[in-house]
Formats: sequence, C-alpha cells, structure tokens
Amino acid sequence: MEFRHPGTAVPEIENSLTFEQVFKTHFKGLHAYACTLLKDDVMAEEMVQNVFCKLWEKSGDITIKQSVSGYLYRAVYHECINYIRHQKVKATHQAHTKYQMSNDHNTGNTSGKVILRELEEKLEQALQALPEKCRTVFQLSRFEELKYQEIADRLDISIKTVENQMGKALRLLRLNLVDFLPLLLILLHL
Repeated sequence: MEFRHPGTAVPEIENSLTFEQVFKTHFKGLHAYACTLLKDDVMAEEMVQNVFCKLWEKSGDITIKQSVSGYLYRAVYHECINYIRHQKVKATHQAHTKYQMSNDHNTGNTSGKVILRELEEKLEQALQALPEKCRTVFQLSRFEELKYQEIADRLDISIKTVENQMGKALRLLRLNLVDFLPLLLILLHL
C-alpha cells in the first residue's frame, strides 16, 4: 500500500510497514464502526478485513486524496452496506424457494419430493466425506444448534479450531453440493 505523493518512489518494505501501521492504528475503530452497522461482531471483523485485503491488493492503483481514516471508514461503510444488501437478496431468495418447496409438498408434486430425497442423499454422502473432526463440529453447530463456545467446551478444543473446522466443512460441502446450493441455503443456513 502506498501512502505517498505521486511520483515519489517508496521501497516495498517501507510500504508494507506503512500498511501494517495503518492496519494497527485503525482496525479497532473500524471494527467498532462496522459492529454498529451490522450488529454482528464476527461479520464486522470480516468486513474490515475485506477492506484491508482489497486495499492491499490494489495498493498500487489507489490514490487517497483525503485522510486515510476517512477513506477507510467510507470503505468499511460501503462493504457493510453491500453485505446487508446481499443478505436481503439471499433472504428473499430463501423465502421464495421455501415457498416453492412448501407448495410442491402441499400439492403432492412428485418432482419436488424426488429432489428433496436426492438432496438428503447427497448431503449424507457429502457429510460422510468430511474429515471426522470437521463433520463432528459441523453437526454440533448445524444439527444440534450449539454455539462455537459450547462446541469448543464439549470437544475440549479452542474456539479458533471450531471456526477453522466449520470453515473447512462449509467449503467442502459447498464444493460437493454446488448443484443443490439454493436448497441447502434454506435447509442449513450455509
């Protein structure tokens, strides 16, 4: 990331030190701001990290004409707003799909029942393909609806390990069940 006047060469080491300094200086404040917008600590952290990742990736292409702080807060605001919009679209799609499924079920639609049965089979196969620890963490979270802390306590592992295992499980399930993703979004809240 380059925080410099145009035309001034800055060595890469200095750029990364500057980026790290900006990150350390602004992360907590940006995270608190994102929390006020999203009301979700974990997603707020992810939004701020997304902003810094994008900033790092495009550091050579970005010229900040106002204060760095103002730029970062505006970027976090837009990242959060985009996330909120995406969640609304996802919720609408889920509601529509759920409505369609209930109509298919209520009207005795055979194809809907076949798709649901096929989904259940594919889901079971995909779950069995997960590494054991991944599968256990996923099942405790999604089927027994335990919070990450409760899973960590029950399995005697750290919350970070639970987060990592859930992330791995979700990635693998998305890959294995890509054809059924709209239905899975409704059934498992992936």
